[in-house]
Amino acid sequence: LTFENGTDPDTAQVQVQNKLQAAMSSLPESVQRQGVNVNKSSSSFLMVQGFISEDGSMDNSDIADYINSNVVDQLSRVEGVGEVQVFGSAYAMRIWLDPSLLRSYNLVPADVVNAVRAQNAQVSAGQLGQAPADTDRQVINATVTVQSYLQTPEEFKNILLKTDTSGAKVRLGDVAKVEIGSENYSVTALYNGQSSAGLGISLAGGANALETREAVGARMAELEQSFPKNLTTVVPYDTTPFVRLSIEQVVKTLIEAIVLVFIVMFIFLQNWRATIIPTLAVPVVLLGTFAVLYIAGFSINVLTMFALVLSIGLLVDDAIVVVENVERILEEDPHISIKDATIQSMGEISKIVVGIALILSAVFVPMAFFGGSTGVIYRQFSITLITAMVLSALVALIFTPALCVTLLKRSKSHEKGSTEEQKGFFGWFNRSFYKVSRKYENSVGKSFKFKWLYLIGYAAIIGVMAVVFLRIPGSFLPEEDQGIMFTLVQLPAGATLDETEAVLEKVTNYYETQEKDNVASVFSVAGFSFAGQGQNMGLAFVRLTDWAERSGDENTAQAVAGRAMGYFFTQLNEAQVFAIVPPAITELGNASGFDLMIQDTGNVGHEGLLEARNMLLGMAAQNDQVTGVRPNGQEDAPQLKININQEQAAAYGLSLANINSVISTAWGSSCINDFVDRGRIKRVFVQGEPSSRTNPDDIGKWYVRNDSGEMIPFDAFSSSEWQSGSPRLTRYNSLPSMNIQGSAAPGLSTGEAMSSMEAMMQKLPEGIGYEWTGMSLEEQKSGAQAPMLYALSILVVFLCLAALYESWSIPFSVLLVIPLGVLGAVIFTWLRGFNNDIYLQVGLLTVVGLSAKNAILIIEFAKEHQEEGNTLKEAVMIAARQRLRPIIMTSLAFGLGVVPLFIATGPGSGSQNAIGTSVVGGVVTATILGIFFIPMFFIWVRSLFPYKYENNKPNDRDDGNDGTPGPQNPTPSDPMPSDSYQPASFGDNIQ
Repeated sequence: LTFENGTDPDTAQVQVQNKLQAAMSSLPESVQRQGVNVNKSSSSFLMVQGFISEDGSMDNSDIADYINSNVVDQLSRVEGVGEVQVFGSAYAMRIWLDPSLLRSYNLVPADVVNAVRAQNAQVSAGQLGQAPADTDRQVINATVTVQSYLQTPEEFKNILLKTDTSGAKVRLGDVAKVEIGSENYSVTALYNGQSSAGLGISLAGGANALETREAVGARMAELEQSFPKNLTTVVPYDTTPFVRLSIEQVVKTLIEAIVLVFIVMFIFLQNWRATIIPTLAVPVVLLGTFAVLYIAGFSINVLTMFALVLSIGLLVDDAIVVVENVERILEEDPHISIKDATIQSMGEISKIVVGIALILSAVFVPMAFFGGSTGVIYRQFSITLITAMVLSALVALIFTPALCVTLLKRSKSHEKGSTEEQKGFFGWFNRSFYKVSRKYENSVGKSFKFKWLYLIGYAAIIGVMAVVFLRIPGSFLPEEDQGIMFTLVQLPAGATLDETEAVLEKVTNYYETQEKDNVASVFSVAGFSFAGQGQNMGLAFVRLTDWAERSGDENTAQAVAGRAMGYFFTQLNEAQVFAIVPPAITELGNASGFDLMIQDTGNVGHEGLLEARNMLLGMAAQNDQVTGVRPNGQEDAPQLKININQEQAAAYGLSLANINSVISTAWGSSCINDFVDRGRIKRVFVQGEPSSRTNPDDIGKWYVRNDSGEMIPFDAFSSSEWQSGSPRLTRYNSLPSMNIQGSAAPGLSTGEAMSSMEAMMQKLPEGIGYEWTGMSLEEQKSGAQAPMLYALSILVVFLCLAALYESWSIPFSVLLVIPLGVLGAVIFTWLRGFNNDIYLQVGLLTVVGLSAKNAILIIEFAKEHQEEGNTLKEAVMIAARQRLRPIIMTSLAFGLGVVPLFIATGPGSGSQNAIGTSVVGGVVTATILGIFFIPMFFIWVRSLFPYKYENNKPNDRDDGNDGTPGPQNPTPSDPMPSDSYQPASFGDNIQ
């Protein structure tokens, strides 16, 4: 059962148990006797704990019994552990019946079962002198014991089955072999070819993987102290090293981002004091963000750390804007004090800081309200980024001005009124930047003459952006090299466990010889697989060497799996063998690629569903967009059907109950009750000896006793025939179904593979439907949610801008910038071969916020200068010149802060590269194109929606050479900006 995210697992468990209790009476008696367990756990293993005997003195059964008795319960009680799957079996008392001996004594299996139940029982006989008692005669109080569970095979052999009038006795040892064996013999495990047993440990719902892994390791360290000397432990499969190293990589990236941001600020500000002020905002905001995450119940994980890396460049932006503006005022006015410069600066940019924080936060607000697994990922980013942005604005408005007054001092460049006279690197940088600034200002001025070319160019940008975006294949999450792999083995139906073990041995040998530099260990389990349990099923857990030892694309988990698939396909013809890597989110499945359930929606029956599945597999084998398409389940297997001739049975005086009892016990085994083994309760099984159930003709070795006490051979009233049937029937959402898994062909995405599979599904007969499950279902939901996410984010940004500017038109001049950033994001993503996944969606929203921030920096100043009496053209040119440096500074700081994600390698690099690529690309185009298009956008909007101001008289205005406004504050002709004016012709108001 899979529940919606946010469901309380404890409540769900209780409700499921209540429903099961109502259905328990309908289950077979043997199932009721052994019970039905309901566990809270994830669908995949957190880790596999292996156990091996170093000197070989303990075989699989010995090891499995020891861990069942001494380890399983201990680990099950560790906080965070949901379920413990044992690859092996505990000891059991095995009673192997000899049919010929039973017949000679005129006994049937039911006689053995009844005798064992009667003579191997725990009886409570009360107490001697138990109250109320005759107080006059009461002299003692003692517990009375009659009999208890038997403990040894010898005691079981002495169980009395029959006596006759002559006093002859028939005991269990006379008709059966009794020994301590295993509960079942259907699963065997090997570690690097050595006898082993293991535990598959699943995570409980809502538990922390790293904390649970640490707790399991600590508990195992305690248990190992009491292990037999020849027993040792190994960990052949562990998902947490990838998680832990991924977080460490992101922390490293975070530090690199802080250093790069510091360097950028110092190059531009050229003043240690001025550089330290924005830098101090980083620890303050980070600590505040961690506090909010803690209160919100979030953990420090890969996603929250990604969000913090993204926020590093953004959270210093506000402080940079404040400090840079103070520095600019100090350079322009050599006589102003630092305190007055700070006050003036805050008066000019407080609204900008609030606006930037508002817009950047608004971009991510819709992400917090999406559901499903996608919503969980979105919320990690959303809450983290919004918190960082809000705290950044508060620091810039409260903390940074105080630091400016306290730490800033006038430098020689301030006193001279210019930084261009410096020597060395900074002098060269200042002169170069001054030249670029002047050329930029001139270019902006000249651009007004080419408004139609800009319009055509903008349309071309939108067209290219749309074409490239549509060409990016869809996906849910990028694949990751997690340092682990699976190899699934499935032999033809009816294959034996020995044959499966032989194939697994070949698989292990391949990894140990052909991939010895990349593979650290192989833990193989015969009889168990994610597709089901059976003698023809097998699974190998492959642990790769450390990432540092596997540099290069040819040594990734995906490359190793690809080579293995090629070898298995050509060399192992006796079985289907698939090498797969786990998905990026292991809780959503056990394999990467796509996960499809085909369903019987038209009551076509099992045969019809099987035929449709085989048709689909045939089409997939011919399709070049998918690979490794396989049924994830057990194939129909040969079944020996025994037909009972009831008329003949009745003629012999046989009852169906007695007939069924004999065959079910002889060939199927019966769990009778329990026995005590070294202080632990274990089970007692009775079954026919192996030689009596090897071939179909062996049915004739068994006899049924009739009402007259005569022994009738089974083949006297029965016949047998071979047929085919499924060992397991699966339903998905109440419909009969079969699971199909596979991967996209090299160079293609899972989205393209899913589209191809959907097209093939349309060719299947009527009555056959399908549903996506696991990661494929989440990918489908994510793709459907993306347009709504973009639309809501842009709508919220628009409304915030409208409130900020008290205008319905000016926000359009900001929103028009968005395609400029998106263009770079999609082009960079496409060029690097990444997919349209969740990380691209987060990256695009980040780029939207960054693009809007750049636009606000120019538009707010242009609006203020126009309101102060400058012409529209003058206002735009002054704003563009004054805001060029902070735009370049903040964009460089943010872009370089994300570069470590862009170039990351090692654990978690897939997701880091995906989000880093889109953001870096967006920063590049949003900055380069934005500084030219933003002034034009403001001109366009002001031209289409004119807003008239009372012009200042020329003699009342400053000459404008330095770009500073005059002293007056003219009043607009309309006290409240209104967009109800009739649009003017394009460019009419450009002066």
